[in-house]
Amino acid sequence: MPKIFDLVVIGGGPAGSEAATNAAALGKRVALIEEQKLGGTCLNYGCDPTDTLLHIAQMLYSAQTCNPYGLHVSHARADWKSVQAYVRRVMKQIRGGSVQEANRNLKAQGITFIQGKARFVSPHTVEVKGREVRGKNFVIATGVKNVVPPIPGLEDAGYITHREAVSLPTLPRRMAIIGSMPMAMEFAQLFHRFGVQVTVLEPALEILAGEDRELAQRLMKILEGEGVRFEVGVMFDSVTRVRKEKIIQFHCPDEPIQKLVVDEILVMVGRRPILDELNLEAAGVEYTDEGITINATGRTTVPHIWAAGDVTGGAQFSSRAADHGRFVVRNVFSKKPQPFEEPLVPWIISTDPAIAHLGKAEEDLWQEGVTFRVGKLELGKIDRAIMNGESDGLVKLLADEEGHLLGAHILARNAGDMLAPAVIVMRQGLTVDALADAILPYPVMSDAVRWAADQLVEKDDG
Repeated sequence: MPKIFDLVVIGGGPAGSEAATNAAALGKRVALIEEQKLGGTCLNYGCDPTDTLLHIAQMLYSAQTCNPYGLHVSHARADWKSVQAYVRRVMKQIRGGSVQEANRNLKAQGITFIQGKARFVSPHTVEVKGREVRGKNFVIATGVKNVVPPIPGLEDAGYITHREAVSLPTLPRRMAIIGSMPMAMEFAQLFHRFGVQVTVLEPALEILAGEDRELAQRLMKILEGEGVRFEVGVMFDSVTRVRKEKIIQFHCPDEPIQKLVVDEILVMVGRRPILDELNLEAAGVEYTDEGITINATGRTTVPHIWAAGDVTGGAQFSSRAADHGRFVVRNVFSKKPQPFEEPLVPWIISTDPAIAHLGKAEEDLWQEGVTFRVGKLELGKIDRAIMNGESDGLVKLLADEEGHLLGAHILARNAGDMLAPAVIVMRQGLTVDALADAILPYPVMSDAVRWAADQLVEKDDG
């Protein structure tokens, strides 16, 4: 191992991996330190395994509810162990082989991989499992971890997070999900479709904070129709454990205390930056509860130490983190570091139907005092949706007075695919005319986006 590396990257998620590989491509001596698995949350415990499970759950649900189509599938059921085996095969393929193969791939790129927890002992040195690793420059990309609410008795009773939820050895009969962040909604649906009785307990008065209110409420009604129970405005009194059962006592505003008995509790209330054990004080790096303090170029309060991805605060998406990691490492080795321009990042909640989100929501624009217009189309008016039996959904486009897109929100199966034209139009600064004038093959779900845009054009003409 070199006496001193040109760059030491702490964290092997999207931001850290991109920083390390891009620095190695520049011919730099690079060390990548990761305590757990390479790939970060999305690959190992987040969207990749979750979306795989959701896809399987969707197939199971379709088989169980296909009678209206004239199909009769008898005794459709899931073999959970086989499901988990399939998910592991998918993760191995996406990762590019086994963990050992991934490590060998790093070595082939000239990257020294060090597994363990990094802790600063000086501005140019971190300690990993008792040995010192020195660097001329550092990129901190440790990501985020789950927030655990201070509910009396929760720690003693026991709970799981998304890390354990994607690989449970057996399915519980009853599950409580505390929180309604996007991944919580995905877990609520997939576990229910696999036969688990699911209750979502949300402390706020509405689910999915930050999403379009109309679409969030419609999704909740769809999940309730499938059998998921929702309780909002929840105040927790206690959690206790009696043998294998966990008992949650809670109450809603102006209502008596309720008792919910479950076999497992999944906590999904939010995430915060992983900073606790980095010992940033030894390096002189400033930080807050929101993340590491950086300037527009990604540099921390210590000139040779940089930070990238979720650990810096802001939008927590793997695509944004990877982009930030690539950008920051260019600045590390540049004589004139450039400011980072936040990319236009769409995202999706992979329920069935899914919610796809781009740009601002109506509520954001109201709060900002922005004048805007709305083009909406129910999927029930689209021929392909009627053919597929997928008419319970909505497309909503938001545009300014000149017709430039400010936001796009879709509730539909495969909503992420339907969002793609809006992403291009918004990214290129085009107007809704570009969507409305497009000729699409017939019949396709994306017709809904075109007709929603056509509403905005008609308002212009009127």
